[in-house]
Amino acid sequence: MFGFFLRRLAVLIPTFIGVSIISFAFIRLLPGDPVALLSGERVMSPERHAAISAQLGLDRPMIVQYFDYLRGVLTGDFGTSIVSKTPILKQFLALFPATVELSICAILIAVIIGVPAGVIAAIKRGSAIDQSMMGVALVGYSMPIFWWGLLLIILFSGILQWTPVSGRISLIYFFKPVTGFMLIDSLISGQKGAFSSAVSHLILPSIVLATIPLAVIARQTRSAMLEVLSEDYIRTARAKGLSPFRVVGLHALRNAMIPVITTIGLQIGVMMAGAILTETIFSWPGIGKWMVDSVFRRDYAVIQGGLLLVAGIIMIVNLIVDLLYGLINPRIRH
Repeated sequence: MFGFFLRRLAVLIPTFIGVSIISFAFIRLLPGDPVALLSGERVMSPERHAAISAQLGLDRPMIVQYFDYLRGVLTGDFGTSIVSKTPILKQFLALFPATVELSICAILIAVIIGVPAGVIAAIKRGSAIDQSMMGVALVGYSMPIFWWGLLLIILFSGILQWTPVSGRISLIYFFKPVTGFMLIDSLISGQKGAFSSAVSHLILPSIVLATIPLAVIARQTRSAMLEVLSEDYIRTARAKGLSPFRVVGLHALRNAMIPVITTIGLQIGVMMAGAILTETIFSWPGIGKWMVDSVFRRDYAVIQGGLLLVAGIIMIVNLIVDLLYGLINPRIRH
């Protein structure tokens, strides 16, 4: 197992370098001048422009800038925001818990609903239940996140007024963050109503972010279950008189979960991308909204560092999924 881990870890090294090259080159292709941004509306003299460019290292050749940047990344220095003058890693760590909290709730919704839905659809193959579930899954997969989010806001926040429109908690509650996770911090704060407020703010963003992963997981679970249910050992288990619950739950689902777990891991990466739209729609103060705001402010250092950090998180998640895959199916290790 340790050798399997080392092989998977070795694959991440060129992947990380490739992502760093792409993010570095992508930022340089964006329109706008980060040096001119510092001057605001004032006109900057050529001498001042050249001095700031030299200070930021932008006057050096691209290859030199890249290796300087890579050297800083390897030592934990992802740069400094041009606008706020704050280290990018510090900003990332401060905002990351909000995105993690939203993503965890969304993936829980997707798994808790998606896996049983896929199992039921496979058992009821060809029936109205199967067609209805897969039809809903197809609609959920095809629905644009921004449109779905706005519909839920109009219905539940505007018309029914059941949930708040934006933010993580009501402004009437104030306490010092301890963990960065609002559900935990509001619970330990001792303020009456704080936890319920945090939950109500989390409901709509979680549902919106979970929609596409839920549809993918449900369809993948159905496909995997149909393949496993046609195997000889399932027919043998049924012939022995085992209960349907033992046949499906103990024998079929365990083997069908191997590709499903891989799908769940991949959907975490999709959630990181979907969080950009979801957090923007609901003004959720996480990594997605932070990066969108940085694009509007032309804060290239934040965009570059944020892309690399998010890519690193996704690669680590995929590594964990590969390890779980190897634990469930030992043949994968070889």
